[in-house]
Amino acid sequence: MSTTTLLLARHGQTVWHTENRYAGISDVPLTETGYAQAEALGRWIAAHPVDAVVTSPLSRAVATAEPACRALGIIPDREHDLRECDFGVVEGRTLAEFAAENPEAVEAFRADPVAHPFPGAEDPKAAAERGAAALRRVAAAHEGERVLVVAHNTLLRLVLCRLLSIPLGDYRRVFPRLRNAAVTELRLTLDHVGLISLNVPCDQDRT
Repeated sequence: MSTTTLLLARHGQTVWHTENRYAGISDVPLTETGYAQAEALGRWIAAHPVDAVVTSPLSRAVATAEPACRALGIIPDREHDLRECDFGVVEGRTLAEFAAENPEAVEAFRADPVAHPFPGAEDPKAAAERGAAALRRVAAAHEGERVLVVAHNTLLRLVLCRLLSIPLGDYRRVFPRLRNAAVTELRLTLDHVGLISLNVPCDQDRT
C-alpha cells in the first residue's frame, strides 16, 4: 500500500497576527516577517523537494507557498476546503476585546472551543470534516508522493485531531499553536495516518 507524505505548513505571519487578532476568512496580507518566513520555507523545500504544492485559496497561504513553487517550478493547486475557519464575531478582534464584551462566551470557549464556538463562527466539527476530507483527496491524488500543503493554524489543528483520533475539543490543548511556516509531516495510507514531526522550523535540517 503506497504512502503519501503531506508536509503541512501554516502561512507566514500576517498584520493581524502580530496583534493577536483572529484572521479567519478575511484576506489579510503577510508582514515583512511573513514574507521572510515564506522564503525560508521555500529554501527548505528546495533542499527537500516535493512533487506538488496545494494551498488554501486565501492570499496569505498562496504567498507563503510562492517561494517553494518558484524554487521547484511547480504550479500550485488551490483547495477551497483548506481555507481557515470563519471566527464569526471575533473576526479581526482579539480575544481580550471580545472578553470585555462577553466574558461568559470566552470562558465557555476556553473550556471547550468545539462545544462553544464564537457566536456566528463556523461549526468546528464541520471545519474539521471538510479539512480532513481535503487532505485525503490530496493524498489520493498524489499517492506515493510528497506534497506541501499550506493552510491555517486553527483549521490544521482541528484536522490533525480528526485524522489522529484526538477529541476535537482538545485541539487548543494538544496543539497550542502551529508556528508560521514550520513543517508538520503526516504520512497517509488508505487506512492509516501517522504524525512524523510537528512544528519543525525551516532552518533546522531534517532527513
